[in-house]
Amino acid sequence: MPTKTRRPAADRSRPPPSPSPAGGRRRSPAALPEGDAGSARPAPRSQAGESARRSRHPLPEGKPERLHKLLANSGIGSRREMEELIVAGRVLVNGQAAQLGQTANPGDRIKVNGKLVQLRFSDRLPRVILYHKPEGEIVSRNDPDHRPNVFTALPRMSAGRWVAVGRLDFNTSGLLLLSTSGDLANRMMHPRYQLVREYAVRILGELPDDARRLLLDGIELDDGPAKFASFQEAGGEGANRWYRVSLCEGRNREVRRMFEAVGVVVSRLMRVRYGPIVLPPSLKRGQVFELPEAEVRKLLAEFGMLTAASGRPARRPREP
Repeated sequence: MPTKTRRPAADRSRPPPSPSPAGGRRRSPAALPEGDAGSARPAPRSQAGESARRSRHPLPEGKPERLHKLLANSGIGSRREMEELIVAGRVLVNGQAAQLGQTANPGDRIKVNGKLVQLRFSDRLPRVILYHKPEGEIVSRNDPDHRPNVFTALPRMSAGRWVAVGRLDFNTSGLLLLSTSGDLANRMMHPRYQLVREYAVRILGELPDDARRLLLDGIELDDGPAKFASFQEAGGEGANRWYRVSLCEGRNREVRRMFEAVGVVVSRLMRVRYGPIVLPPSLKRGQVFELPEAEVRKLLAEFGMLTAASGRPARRPREP
């Protein structure tokens, strides 16, 4: 069930429903041995006693893994960021500065920037959540203007952190995916997977036919050419018209800049789908929904990561 983090106002401007877009599947989402009681001295430690002591305190399960990948999968940051921290000497393994390419074992003490971190080895399923981001929140933990950020509304964790799958602008609402696995988040953002991002767009005024053709055929932006993969009318009347558009990349403010390039002003922008995951109609603004274990497994399989997960059940959703 969705977890309500605030009581959102009634959203009368939510875009009308539209038919499923072409392409892509939608998914709604120890004790020591005791001696003789009458003996004045404790019984000497035997080999069997040592074995029993060790068996009661087994080492954590898991295989050695590359340190930078392990840190990324634990939600500390991206692989590239972890490599940079290792090169800068800000990652310690059992008190020693880590080296690029180094592996870590279960039971190792890892510190990042002087802080002890708990690692998530790949035999555990990552967590994936859907957040209906409202307008007026930034997808960043570091903002010089100290604006509200999405991470304060998310479920809290004792270890690791949430890694956002892409970003949404301050004034853009809709579907934001986050995971405890930096590896999964990076794969979902990587251009080679060509994941479709679908948006509901409300514009002011009319959209000329020639402008629509330009948006589908391709226009030139400051950072290179861009075009929509699909473009559909989605209702509205008068000065407010709704459209459903999709594209297979996520450059900064790309949708808004494309409409601006043809002289059209976007008055509202909402992301409604990212790859195989669609924004559930029942998920209100500011609410969180965590994917169940079966859905996480399907997602891992689509990105060739299924073998990295064990049969351990995913955690239940938590209250933010």
